[in-house]
Amino acid sequence: MSLMLSMAAFALAASISPGPVNLVALAAGARHGLRPALRHVTGATLGFCLLLLLVGYGLHAVLRQWPGLTEVLRWAGIAFLLYMAWKLASDNGRLSDGSPDQAPGMLYGAIMQWLNPKAWLACVAGVGAFVGQGETALLWQFTLIYLVICYLSVGSWAWAGTVIRRYLDNPRRMRLFNRSLALLLVASAAYLLLG
Repeated sequence: MSLMLSMAAFALAASISPGPVNLVALAAGARHGLRPALRHVTGATLGFCLLLLLVGYGLHAVLRQWPGLTEVLRWAGIAFLLYMAWKLASDNGRLSDGSPDQAPGMLYGAIMQWLNPKAWLACVAGVGAFVGQGETALLWQFTLIYLVICYLSVGSWAWAGTVIRRYLDNPRRMRLFNRSLALLLVASAAYLLLG
């Protein structure tokens, strides 16, 4: 039982801490409401779990063998963060009427995880810590624990966005909020660029 608690604690610490995926969930909740934001949450969770499984089955070895691929992922992640920052910064600040086609969707959330260095680091570190010997049953157990905790963690950011939505009831405040989040995404991209 203590191994499961350790896995859960690791998953919670990695999933709930601020990062690009959580910032977009927060923005989606604030702008579009909880239901549309949950598509992003679902995509981010499923994308992360697939990445975790693939890393557990040896994808990290492929990346070690071809370090150029890691560099491509890093630059793609930087570009994606800057694109998201631009989208937030250029937003008009009007709250959504809740139509689902405007909020970030499942594919968007999944792609964000695959281009998110925080997700890669969590996968490699988690697999190394809990599935170091390549035990398939442990890998699946870890992934199922992560599925629940990641969904609840990213979902809590989306929910927090819906809570602050009432304070962002005019376009000026929403633009300020979006631009603040955009600056955080640019800072994340700068950290990747310099790191």
